[in-house]
Amino acid sequence: MILRGYYFLLVLILLMPACNSTKFVPDGEYLLDKVNIKTDTKDLSKSDLKEYLRQTPNTAVFGIFRMQLGIYNFAGKDTTKSINKFWHKIGNPPVIYNPSLTTLSTQQLQLQLENKGYINAKVYSDVSYNGKKATVNYVINSRKPYLIRDYKIELSNSILNEIASDTSRSLIHSDMLFDADVLNAERDRISTKFRADGYYNFDKEFLSYAADSSLNAHKVDVTLELKDNLNRSIDSIEKILFKKYKIHKVIFYTNTDANVTMDLENKVELDTLQFRDFILVTPQKPIIKLNALIQNTYINPNSVYSDEAVQRTYSSLNSLGPIKYVNISFKEVQDSLLDCYIIVIPSKTISFSVETEGTYTEGYWGGAGKINYMNRNQFKGAETLTLQAKGSIEKQETVWAKELGGVVGLKFPQFIFPFASYDFKRSIHANTELNSEFTYQTRPNEFSSTNAGVGIRYSWNRLQYIHTVDLFDVNFVNFKVDPIFTANYLATGLYNRYNYESHFITRIGYSGSHNNFNATRPLKNYSTLRYNIETAGNGLWGINHLLNSNKDSTGAYTFFNVRYSQYVKGEYNISYHQIFNKTNRFVYHFGLGIGLPYGNADVIPYERRFFSGGANSVRGWNESSLGPGIYKRITNGSQRDFNQVGDIKLDMNMEYRTKLFWVLEGALFLDAGNIWTIKPYDTQLGGVFKFDSFMNQIAIAYGAGARLDFSYFLIRFDLGVRLFDPVQTRREEWRISPNTNDFVFHIAIGYPF
Repeated sequence: MILRGYYFLLVLILLMPACNSTKFVPDGEYLLDKVNIKTDTKDLSKSDLKEYLRQTPNTAVFGIFRMQLGIYNFAGKDTTKSINKFWHKIGNPPVIYNPSLTTLSTQQLQLQLENKGYINAKVYSDVSYNGKKATVNYVINSRKPYLIRDYKIELSNSILNEIASDTSRSLIHSDMLFDADVLNAERDRISTKFRADGYYNFDKEFLSYAADSSLNAHKVDVTLELKDNLNRSIDSIEKILFKKYKIHKVIFYTNTDANVTMDLENKVELDTLQFRDFILVTPQKPIIKLNALIQNTYINPNSVYSDEAVQRTYSSLNSLGPIKYVNISFKEVQDSLLDCYIIVIPSKTISFSVETEGTYTEGYWGGAGKINYMNRNQFKGAETLTLQAKGSIEKQETVWAKELGGVVGLKFPQFIFPFASYDFKRSIHANTELNSEFTYQTRPNEFSSTNAGVGIRYSWNRLQYIHTVDLFDVNFVNFKVDPIFTANYLATGLYNRYNYESHFITRIGYSGSHNNFNATRPLKNYSTLRYNIETAGNGLWGINHLLNSNKDSTGAYTFFNVRYSQYVKGEYNISYHQIFNKTNRFVYHFGLGIGLPYGNADVIPYERRFFSGGANSVRGWNESSLGPGIYKRITNGSQRDFNQVGDIKLDMNMEYRTKLFWVLEGALFLDAGNIWTIKPYDTQLGGVFKFDSFMNQIAIAYGAGARLDFSYFLIRFDLGVRLFDPVQTRREEWRISPNTNDFVFHIAIGYPF
């Protein structure tokens, strides 16, 4: 009955906009109800054309229900009442049809079609009325487009001509549409490459196209040339536009005044530090060391000017903790030489925070807390020192589980490696991170464990890519297992004994990510990639093998009498955002992970294996409660089964996201996936991966979610429902009529993918 009540409430909310949607539409005016684009060619994308419409209807949930308009209309007519102001604040007012905006939209569509080569296209608008509602139809008669027949390049400068004539990179070719956007993009490509070779004064606006359509056959001959007014003064062009510049000096200036003047030469009461042709000018004790600025600057003395170097310098310096923002400018000091001035505005560097939270894990209530300290300029070289102390407790039936720990991290904004030269380390432009962590965990009547680890990591950005290399990462895990737990679970084979044995992990790894989101076109579809690979134990195994070291009673090598792990593991995740408008989108996610133990290990360490279920996986199951394969849980109720981990993981998700009102977002999702073991283990029966059966073991869940988007962070609430449970009998696999055990509620921070 309660569930039916929720369904009724949901339907009521969704239908609310249908009730008097024109309530606040003034007399004599109309609600813009629908906008349609009708075109006679499939070569024009309607979704792209919608970007040029200057007026669109109120946004709709699932493309049907205008909830934000319904919220607004829920208010009364008396605008002085607080409750009515509240409904108006969190809702959206009706979009009133504006004929002038329809005319402007028609003109914009016409212009866009002409830009795409449909020179003779015609765009008409038609408006129909139904009561107080208006429907606008834009009708496009594209007609035959113009194509490029011949493309010529006539540029006086040989280097510029060579760049433009590179057919392998040119965006223009014969028989393509006479597309103004592509022609403009080609000007961008040429000028960017030319400026990267040191031609500081050149700009794409100096390039122009001459188009000859006199053939009268919808064909155009296109010629790339310099603008006419430039062709008449070749001498001045050579002296100005085609002058190749080099960087003379790079001068940093630090000041707390954002409006500081650039006339640095007239300042006399300044402290000056210099290394080679890099100069730091500061009116006080240096806020940041010169070396830290040099390491994160891509503009180098004695190198040619480059736009790319400028942009990368902006990005790198702005990412440093003690810097609020920078401003870069250039001044010609000698013939073909530029001085680069970089104004650095500092920011606050020290932060302190305390975090507390209530926890609910596998049916147990508890609490956790953290104390965080961060100094983003610890040694005046933009080093970031991170200190964290953390603790948690959890009531498990009649006993309390506890965890205490701490983290110490130090990040250097430069590449640190012994025996490497200064110039080589600077050319890498990477960050170096030193990290260490200690955790002590006790679970009465089960075990206590101590986990200590240290590592060295390098990371760097290249355009839209982020790369990370774990050069050295060592973890030591020491277990003390309660004899009763051993007798009841380990000795009987219910749990994998290896999960509770002390072990070393000495690993190296690489991870990367890529995001092609375009901030200038936020409604364009985009994708994100995340991938990583790691391996452990190979160095120690190689040394033991070369020295012919003795093995222990289990046939494994040890390090200080503790068995070490040996494995390889990789993951790949891709998400694709299909955007319909600013309030509606589909997001698709695919994730695959594979790990293989070998050599000195029969099983990958528990903490490095995969789990399935939870707020970011198949949401019809709690975290670590799905799989592997058709393995059946050996614990009752909500107690965690530590055998529910695997070596192979598959996640497939589809989620529809929509803006509801105010800060509230809604979502519908469909999840599928599972984990499997790569070897058959006695403690995980039914969990091994087999090509002829794994498809029948993929769990499926569906559900709905609500999100509170506060811009700086997002709180997510998801209710997952099991649709296909591979562990159930054949008659009960499909959960067409779910019971209470098939519903799982999740609370999380951020989107799942």
